[in-house]
Amino acid sequence: MSELLVAIDDGVAKVTLDAPERRNALTLPLVDEIVAAFDAIEADEAVRAVVVTGTSPAFCAGADLSHLGASQREGLTRIYEGFLRIGRSPLPTIAAVNGAAVGAGVNLALVCDVIVAAASARFDTRFVQLGLHPGGGHTWMLRRRVGPQNAAAMVLFGEILDGAEAERVGLAWRCVPDAELLGTATGLAEVAASAPRELLQQIKRTLADVALLPSHGEAVERELDPQVWSINQPEFQERLAAMRRRIRQP
Repeated sequence: MSELLVAIDDGVAKVTLDAPERRNALTLPLVDEIVAAFDAIEADEAVRAVVVTGTSPAFCAGADLSHLGASQREGLTRIYEGFLRIGRSPLPTIAAVNGAAVGAGVNLALVCDVIVAAASARFDTRFVQLGLHPGGGHTWMLRRRVGPQNAAAMVLFGEILDGAEAERVGLAWRCVPDAELLGTATGLAEVAASAPRELLQQIKRTLADVALLPSHGEAVERELDPQVWSINQPEFQERLAAMRRRIRQP
């Protein structure tokens, strides 16, 4: 039985982890479903943005480590693929965190471009409490998102952030009432989905690349070729012409 729900509407794919009896914890079969779903989503030219969420009461309660098998290294890397595959997507991604995100569940949110948190969200790394070292690039992603002190507070000292605290420290872009979570996340995704697909992919690549550049001047140079490319796309010419027509109207 499938543990992943995929719904596509107006260019937005909503991907929902649907194993509420184990709070959407990652298992190898669920990881395989996530990989297959993202392969299919990216092959669908109509899809331009993705929202990832979980069936209540949790977003994702981490990884089911009973699925590691004989080779622990191989088992861990296979589990990691459940969130790394989302992180590799060229499409804009939004995590709509509707409840507890624990351990690898925090990674699942961190790999997305934007995190929107419900007020009831809980970001709980929980590694130190379990006597387990973080994995899957957790420390790197978390430190880049929230800074060294907040990352240390969460990973070393076990601090758990609710939605409002996650917004305050920059882990979440916005905290919203629970009832508004999916509407807010979908509304964001629809804005992206109204743009040309290749443009979105170019911008996402640029955002990743400029993070590695040491100077503003190099960023100017990095953006120049794709901006020239976009100027020559028919979608830009059509939208520019439409804007000029609106400006000329009395």
